[in-house]
Amino acid sequence: MRLGVLDIGSNTGHLLVVDAHGGAAPLPAYSFKQPLRLAEHLDETGAVSQRGIDALASFTEGSVRVAEDKGCSEMLAFATSAVRDAVNSDEVLSHVAERTGVGIEVLSGEDEARLTFLAVRRWFGWSAGRLAVFDIGGGSLELAGGSDEAPDVAWSLPLGAARLARTYFGGPEGRPGIGQGPDEEALRTLRRSIRADIAEHAGHLIRAGVPDRAVATSKTFRSLARICGAAPSGEGALVRRTLPLEELRSWIPKLVQTPPEELASLPGVSPSRAHQIVPGALVAEACMDIFDLAELEICPWALREGVILERLDQISVLGSE
Repeated sequence: MRLGVLDIGSNTGHLLVVDAHGGAAPLPAYSFKQPLRLAEHLDETGAVSQRGIDALASFTEGSVRVAEDKGCSEMLAFATSAVRDAVNSDEVLSHVAERTGVGIEVLSGEDEARLTFLAVRRWFGWSAGRLAVFDIGGGSLELAGGSDEAPDVAWSLPLGAARLARTYFGGPEGRPGIGQGPDEEALRTLRRSIRADIAEHAGHLIRAGVPDRAVATSKTFRSLARICGAAPSGEGALVRRTLPLEELRSWIPKLVQTPPEELASLPGVSPSRAHQIVPGALVAEACMDIFDLAELEICPWALREGVILERLDQISVLGSE
């Protein structure tokens, strides 16, 4: 069957069209995406602004047309932390549904971590043993661990790269100064806050022992790995890619002092996300440091693939009844 998966993230809206059936890897057929920056369209009260709502509705309308044109028999639509945390999330979703006819499901942070874990497990298989999985999104950080397809532990923290950039550095322009010599004390405050948040519940993962494989997913980790020397995407999904802690640690001071326009020229960094690289790097470093991991292996599958795989499992069960 051909599925459309509409992922409304904190940074980007992404419709992925896949050919999928049980027992096989989902095969991407078409991709349609647009920067939405919903995490940066929140007003002082924590509500998505009218500009953000209009951008989301417009993108969803376009996605419906693309899904129809590409022959999708079903579209799975979900949203993550930017919509989940907005004080007017119900209003946002109602507006989009009325304008487009699409009902968008809001995933909880735990479900986001759980579905990402499922995707990673299916990618690496049972031989990977116990997994620890980390995912830095625009609005949140997801963590999960376990030895089965469902994680033993899964939780979410408000440590997304876009959220931190907006809170500590004023959004895409980088104010008060990423790439312009940001205040050392401000960086230290951010670093301390990130580590305290992660460490508060670190025992969930640590108590189970050292994972057999520690894995990172999604754009921020992929960009950081690319900066640190990982192979470009053009070499294919099967190439092993890692993010080494020591390499990342050596890059962070350079990233802090690099102007935004030069950050955007680094390998793997898009102009729309350049202002998020420093906060993302601080979160990645904290994850590896607190959980005593020398490196993270990059998985090409993440939340979208987890949503697809769970839906295929559901279809398979229904077909066998």
